[in-house]
Amino acid sequence: MIMAEEINSISVLKSGLQKFEAYIVSSTENIRYLTDFSLDDGYLIITDKKAYLFADGRYIEAAENEAKNCDEIVLLKKASEQLNEILKNAGVSRVYTEGEKLSVADFQSLKKWLECEVKSEKTDDEIKALRRVKSQEEKSRIIAAQRIAERAFEHILTFIREGVTENEIRLELEYFMLKNGAEDLSFKTIALSGRNTSMPHGVPTDKKVEKGDFVTMDYGAMVKGYHSDMTRTVAVGFVREKQIEIYNTVLAAQQACYEAVKAGISCKDADAAARQVIEEAGYGQFFTHSTGHGVGIDIHEAPNLSPRSELILKAGDVVTDEPGIYIPGVFGVRIEDMLYVTEDGCENLTKAEKSLIVL
Repeated sequence: MIMAEEINSISVLKSGLQKFEAYIVSSTENIRYLTDFSLDDGYLIITDKKAYLFADGRYIEAAENEAKNCDEIVLLKKASEQLNEILKNAGVSRVYTEGEKLSVADFQSLKKWLECEVKSEKTDDEIKALRRVKSQEEKSRIIAAQRIAERAFEHILTFIREGVTENEIRLELEYFMLKNGAEDLSFKTIALSGRNTSMPHGVPTDKKVEKGDFVTMDYGAMVKGYHSDMTRTVAVGFVREKQIEIYNTVLAAQQACYEAVKAGISCKDADAAARQVIEEAGYGQFFTHSTGHGVGIDIHEAPNLSPRSELILKAGDVVTDEPGIYIPGVFGVRIEDMLYVTEDGCENLTKAEKSLIVL
């Protein structure tokens, strides 16, 4: 994730520390971002001089071999004593923990264990700012995950037919991705058909695909800790005029967002580019979610292409472009790509076909 020739994010955090301050990071996602190593239970302590990764006996050997950017790898035995010793030796009187990803119970435990002052309002913002802008290595991992998802899409087009169920489509997509290089799924796969496609995040059922149905699939793969996210809607047998109209409206809205996205514009304006197309076509009330979200180590992370977000896009952001129209009880359409933001536009990381496919 963080290559030698690139900025070491732990070094950036160290340089930003004020005297007698330190960070304790405990979430799996942030530890993986900072060290390129994943463990479910451990601590990363960052002072202005050193970074210490604490891993218990299940992870210690792997951490010693694989973790990056750490000055010391420490076998975690008794957290309260070991953390206090590190912080005391470093002269730390105030330590900052995560807020969003730390449970209230764990935060209270740290306050009880540690002899220094424990605060929770700084670490999230510092790490979130680093995580937003993706390095070339991070980008390459996202692309690798996306290519697996695209091969799964090509495969599933040969599988979908009248009579297969939503759950069978879901399982086939997941099996293909895991068999072909995904270390995990990005999230629970959505595979819906017919009237069920009107639910943006519906749960697959044993409903069988019928002729004339739309089938919407929202899914992704994970490669080396990084996610992909794509949605495609296809038709089975034949399509009606209204289906074609709505599909093409969503496709035009997605293209409008793609053309608007670049460094320097607000997330609100990027969302508005897609939303305006749908509203002008008369379907504004049926576009019920934001146009997109950031993707990286988390499947949903900053920034969000939302009507309420004033955040300004930066070169290196990776965001989804996924407008949709959902007619309750009838059908819905969503088309989703991932965009890599550049200074003068964006690069579409998704290469899968998105013109209307009728199987």
